[in-house]
Amino acid sequence: MTLQAIIFDFDGVIADSEPLHLRAFQQALGEHGIFLSRDEYFSRYLGYDDVGAFKALSRDRGLGMNERQVAALVTLKGVKLQEMMRAGDVLFPGAIDFIRASAAAVPIAIASGALRHEIDEIVEAAGVASLFSAIVASGDTPESKPSPAPYRLAFERLREVAGAPLEAGRCVAIEDSRWGLESAQGAGLRCVGVTNSYPADELGPAEIVVEGLHALTLDMLDELVSR
Repeated sequence: MTLQAIIFDFDGVIADSEPLHLRAFQQALGEHGIFLSRDEYFSRYLGYDDVGAFKALSRDRGLGMNERQVAALVTLKGVKLQEMMRAGDVLFPGAIDFIRASAAAVPIAIASGALRHEIDEIVEAAGVASLFSAIVASGDTPESKPSPAPYRLAFERLREVAGAPLEAGRCVAIEDSRWGLESAQGAGLRCVGVTNSYPADELGPAEIVVEGLHALTLDMLDELVSR
C-alpha cells in the first residue's frame, strides 16, 4: 500500500462522547453559576483540551480564572464525564471494525485532546487498546489543537515504532472538526473529515469527507495518499 499510517482523533471520530463532554462541561460550570450553551460549546470550545477550553471561556467572559481554579474545574468536569461514560457504550458504529482493519494494514495512533485515562478506559473496554502504537493525549504537548504539535508528536512516535521511514504525506489523519484538521494539516498529514460533529462545509481542510468510520475504507485512504 502507498498508505503508511493512520492517526485518529478520538472524541467525535472513535468515541461518540462530544455530547457527554458538553454535558460534563455544563455541569461543572453550572456548579459555579456559569451557563454554557450547546451552540457556544460547539462553535468556540470543542477543539480545545479541557484546560484550554476553561481558559478560553474565562478569557472570553472576563472571568479571570487562575490556574488553581482552572485545575479544579478540569477535575470536576472529569468526575462528571466518568459518571456518564459508565452508563453506556460511547463508540460510533463501525469504529471497532475500521480500527481492526487499519491496524492489520498499517501502524495506527491516536492524537486527541481528551485525557489519557478517558481514552485508555474506552479503548481497553472495546478490546482494541493493543492495536494503537501510540496515543497522544491532553497534556502531552505544550500546545493543543489547532497547533500541529499533537499530530507531530503522534507521527514521530509512529516513526519510532514503524521499523521503516514514514512520510507525512503518505499518512492520514481522521478528524471531526476544523481545529483538528488544521492541526493535522500543519503537521503535513493528509486529512479526512467525518461529519459526526460538523457538516461537510465546515470541514474545510479535509480532502475526503465521509459520514463516519463505517463509511471509510482503506482503499479510499490509499487512493488519497497516492494522488
